[in-house]
Amino acid sequence: MSVLSSPGLWRAVERLAPLTGAVPVPAAMRARGYRHEPDKFAAAGLTAVPSETVRAPRVAECPLQLEAGVRRGSPDAEGHFLIVECAVVRVHADRRIVVPGTQHVAPTRWSPLIFNFRHYQGLAPELGHCFTSETPTGRAGLGPAD
Repeated sequence: MSVLSSPGLWRAVERLAPLTGAVPVPAAMRARGYRHEPDKFAAAGLTAVPSETVRAPRVAECPLQLEAGVRRGSPDAEGHFLIVECAVVRVHADRRIVVPGTQHVAPTRWSPLIFNFRHYQGLAPELGHCFTSETPTGRAGLGPAD
């Protein structure tokens, strides 16, 4: 399960940052301030909703959610973390961010939360769009969401 947070959720994401499900918490993590938390939804102030095709719950507050299954996993070159390849099997998009009459997310209605060098940011204003875009700006009904 993957959720694509919006900028307004950065505080909830930060509340999750020092939490781990590992028991016991590895000494190196504990030394860096991590702690065990079995209920991350409650700790972050978020709402769990059931997924339709995977076991992991979705986050109700996220306007864009992807249900995905793991296809392959391999350790990075130093063996510090796992690189996971997933396939999206279901997409959930709040209707307020979808171009009416389509299955396309309106880029002017949704902005992802970006973690940029340990700082949380949203997107800057659009500079333009690719010639193959199916959601070019300037079309009626694609302004900012209410």
